[in-house]
Amino acid sequence: MDTTVKTHDTKDFTDGDGSQVAGLQPFLHDAVVTLYAPSFAISRPDGQLGGGADGFYHGDSRALARLTVAADGVALAPVGGALDGADSATFRGVLRGLGEVTPDPAVTLRRSRRVAPGQLTETFELTNAGGQDVRVGLVVTATTDLAPMERVKTGRPTPPVAATAVDGGLAWEQDAFAVRLTSTAGPEIDARAGQLRYDVELAPGAVWTAVLHCSAAHDTGDQFPAPTAGSVPWRTPELASADHRFDHWLSQSAADLDRLRLTDPEDPADQFLAAGAPWFLTLFGRDALWAARMLLPLGTSLAAGTLRTLARRQGVRSDRDTQEQPGKILHEVRRSEQTFHDSFGLPASYYGTVDATPLWVTLLHDAWRWGLAPEEVEQLLPHAESALAWMRDHADADGDGFLEYIDETGRGLANQGWKDSSDGIRYRDGRLAAPPIALCEVQAYAYEAARGGAALLRAFGRPGADRWEEWADRLRERFRAHFWVEDEHGRYPAVALDRDKRPVDSVTSGFGHLLGTGLLDRDESALLAARISAPDLDSGHGLRTLSSASVGYNPYGYHIGSIWPHDTAIAVHGLVRAGFPDEAAPLAAGLLTASAAFDARLPELFAGHGAANAARPAPYPASCRPQAWAAASSVLVLQSVLGLSADVPGSTLTLAPAFTEAYRPLTVTGLDLAGHRLDVSVSPDGAAQVTGLPAGTTLIRG
Repeated sequence: MDTTVKTHDTKDFTDGDGSQVAGLQPFLHDAVVTLYAPSFAISRPDGQLGGGADGFYHGDSRALARLTVAADGVALAPVGGALDGADSATFRGVLRGLGEVTPDPAVTLRRSRRVAPGQLTETFELTNAGGQDVRVGLVVTATTDLAPMERVKTGRPTPPVAATAVDGGLAWEQDAFAVRLTSTAGPEIDARAGQLRYDVELAPGAVWTAVLHCSAAHDTGDQFPAPTAGSVPWRTPELASADHRFDHWLSQSAADLDRLRLTDPEDPADQFLAAGAPWFLTLFGRDALWAARMLLPLGTSLAAGTLRTLARRQGVRSDRDTQEQPGKILHEVRRSEQTFHDSFGLPASYYGTVDATPLWVTLLHDAWRWGLAPEEVEQLLPHAESALAWMRDHADADGDGFLEYIDETGRGLANQGWKDSSDGIRYRDGRLAAPPIALCEVQAYAYEAARGGAALLRAFGRPGADRWEEWADRLRERFRAHFWVEDEHGRYPAVALDRDKRPVDSVTSGFGHLLGTGLLDRDESALLAARISAPDLDSGHGLRTLSSASVGYNPYGYHIGSIWPHDTAIAVHGLVRAGFPDEAAPLAAGLLTASAAFDARLPELFAGHGAANAARPAPYPASCRPQAWAAASSVLVLQSVLGLSADVPGSTLTLAPAFTEAYRPLTVTGLDLAGHRLDVSVSPDGAAQVTGLPAGTTLIRG
């Protein structure tokens, strides 16, 4: 995804026990993440917080780095732990040998966790199911470094902050960030050691409980506050299908998306989705736009809030340091400047993205088609005109007709498309492409934005529609002339053009982003559909970002062989839009297999080994989970399965079930068209029905 920290130049490695060593990005693959943006907690599978990226976080700062429990002289053996939704989890352990007279456990610890904005609640419950009185000393250790998120991500240690004793607990404060931990059950406080001690006596059948409450706050308040309860800006769908993996994936995704919501402090009614936990729990232009677009079948309110939040921060001047330009949509916003190392740091508001601006225009167009109120669309049209002008006047710095990027600061992102790691754009022989770089998918986004922008301008009686359609037509022809290359398997578009306008000829998942945009004709789309279906890209668990036949392919490479759920879902939708549902079906099936392996909470990305090597995909160890566009992919895949597309201004809804055989009978309730609830069902024989169509809307069956 974004702002990847590369630490390949360090000489630090893991200890012999596999724990994190300073200088390497912490691993997360076995972490349990409980989330309620802008807060979250990361722990081990046994519930203990301590080491690596573990901790309780609020607003891009670590409030607690350690919260562990131990029993004096007694081994605490974990026996299970799991999420209870998105914001809570439960962990169980046995106090080995305590009160036991048979091989059966007698004394157990149940640890329950719940996260809310700025709040962490941990409930410890000791139960004596044995026949003897027991006595045990329970010790909770709590420490923190109050480190900023970018410091945690680098893996470099931050000195601990000393605690002070307060009534019933501990407190820490530094740089206008204050944390307070209190407990019931009257513990003995040792501030120097950061410990709360309890002497517990339990008769047979007795239960002892202590509740710890941690609060965290910045003096200046939350940069992007949590929304008020009950204000979810979409309908929550329910799916009942023949493949229960699909139902579970959609349900867990809906829960995670609910807890990823944030608001714009300039207008708290406007909500958007934070990109993901732990690294990206803030506003990211590209991610928020894609996630909102994927959720359009559930309503247009999230899209409207996302569009307005980004429009308020749309570029108005040229600034080399932040890479702001007039009309440009930003990349990310943080509380303060991020410094990862001497040669990589980002300002608090950073505009280093080449694709968020055309994606903004396309989301506005698609939201209009799904029923965003005309007055809301019209209010945003000046921003759309500015965004279109940016594509023409600023994104094409050398006047060759393509959108391209280059990091002029030497400290920002070297690559500024969604594959934004420093080694993400390379030739088939492994060489890195030299900037300025024009990405293939960005040209497709720009084409779609120009066509969609023209439709908006014409519909609302504003000038320029013909001019933007002509611009799109010229881009289409230039793309056909300059991007297409050929290998032993035939013709395909290069992933990019480099600074000398040479095609960067690697075979990538970028093909999926071109399909269905209108940039390609039918024959060109057929070539890419065949390429996507080949085993070097289709791993059986989703699309590899880079062909396994390429030099430099790495199944653990962030953008050079791994699998990203959103990337695969975009390809599924693109294939269906382009008329190739048979090629889309295996990709969707691969995502369902992967979702089951990750307990229905698909991560940001996972390793690209593929089904031929293992039935279950291996995690990418530092991946965010949950991630907004990975969760939203479940809705885009469902939309693709149903073949749903909307044209509210034209008073039509298209329903063209594309590849439902594996999922029917299928019923989904809680879709949305122009504020009206839609329910869709597909019977065992493939007959599809829709209920709830707005009056005057014509159903077109594909």
